[in-house]
Amino acid sequence: MDDNPRLSCAGSARASTALLAAKEDMDCRDRRSHDSAYLRLRNLVKSYDGKTAAVDDVSIDIERGEFLTLLGPSGSGKTTTLLMIAGFETPTSGAIELAGDDLGAMRPYQRNIGMVFQNYALFPHMTAWKNVVFPLKMRRFPRHEMKARADRMLDLVGLRRFADRYPRELSGGQQQRVALARGLVFNPDVLLLDEPLGALDKNLREQMQIEIKRIHRELGITMVYVTHDQTEAMTMSDRIAVFRDGKVEQIGSPLDVYHRPINRFVGEFIGESNFFAGRIEAAGGVELAGIGQVRVAQTLTPAAGDILVMIRPERLRLRGNAPATDNELRMTIDEVINYGDSILVIGSTRGLPLRARIFGSNADALARGATITLAWAPTDAHILLSSRNAQR
Repeated sequence: MDDNPRLSCAGSARASTALLAAKEDMDCRDRRSHDSAYLRLRNLVKSYDGKTAAVDDVSIDIERGEFLTLLGPSGSGKTTTLLMIAGFETPTSGAIELAGDDLGAMRPYQRNIGMVFQNYALFPHMTAWKNVVFPLKMRRFPRHEMKARADRMLDLVGLRRFADRYPRELSGGQQQRVALARGLVFNPDVLLLDEPLGALDKNLREQMQIEIKRIHRELGITMVYVTHDQTEAMTMSDRIAVFRDGKVEQIGSPLDVYHRPINRFVGEFIGESNFFAGRIEAAGGVELAGIGQVRVAQTLTPAAGDILVMIRPERLRLRGNAPATDNELRMTIDEVINYGDSILVIGSTRGLPLRARIFGSNADALARGATITLAWAPTDAHILLSSRNAQR
C-alpha cells in the first residue's frame, strides 16, 4: 500500500455490504480530523501571465462532509480553483490546507483527492472494472483489497453487472458512474467534480444529480463541485460560492444566495430577476423610479439613500384577491411563454422591463398587448444598496 498516511485505515474490505464498507472507510478518515474547516483555501491567486489574475484572492473554508459548489460563468476562475486543490495547477500565491496539512509541497497523487472530469477520462482499452481498480494499482494496494474495493464501488453506483464492459459499450450516464466509482475507490479525503454532467442530456443529468447526492449523503464525503448551471447548483449544494472575474462574490446556502443576493450580478446570474432603481426617503418610505411609493418589509439601511430593489418573477401574481397590504403595478404584455406548469409573461410597466411567472392561470387571459394588474407582498422585495451594484 502507498506510504501516504491518508491511506492508512484498514479493515473496511471486510464489511458485508458496499455501503457499510465505504462508510466505514469514510468514518476512519473522519476520525483523523476534528476541525470543521476541513479544507481551507487561503488568499489563493493564480496568474498565467503575471499581469491578470485568473483567480484573485480566493479564501473559502469548507467543512468536512460538505457539498460545496463553485458556480460562475466561463472564465470566472472556478475550474482553476478546483485544479489548484487537486494539485494540477500551482498557486501563484496563497495556501491550501486539508485536515491541517499544507498541500503546497504535495504532488497530486500524494493529496488523496479524487477527481471526476466532464469528459469522464476513462481508459478506452480497459473494462469498467479495470478503470475503477486503476487508482488502487497506482497506490499499490494488496490484490485482494483491490478486488473488494472495486467490486463494492461498482455496487455503490449500480454497475456491478457491467463490470466487464468497455467504455464504448456504456451509455454516457453509465460512463459517468464508472468515473465516479474510480474517483471514490481509494477513499479520498475530498472528491472534486469538474462539470461532470455537462455532456449529458437533461434527463440523464437530472438522474445523475440524484445519484451524486445519494452517494454524498450515504458516504458523507467532502465534495467540491464546479458548474455554470444554476439549477444544478441550487438542487445539489449545501453551499454555493458564486465566482466572477476570479473572485468570490458571495458564499451561502442555495436559498440564501437566491433570495438574498449580495449584488445585482448574483441576483441576475442565479434565476430570473426584476430590478428597479429606487430611493429610501428620509421618512423611511421607499420610492421606486417610474412606479412610486411601495411597501417593503426589509429593514431599511441606511435611513435614506439610493437603492436597487429586486423582485423575482415568481413573486408577482395576478391581483385577484391579494391582501390590501400588497403592492401592485400595471403590466403591458409583449410576450407569453407557456411552460405547462407556469406561464412566463414578458412585458413592461411604465416603460420599465418586467417579467412575471404566473402559476395556475388560464393562458387565454394573458395575451400579447393586454394590460394586467400584478400584486406583490412587502416581503417579496429584496433591497440592495446602490454602492454594491456597480460592475467591477
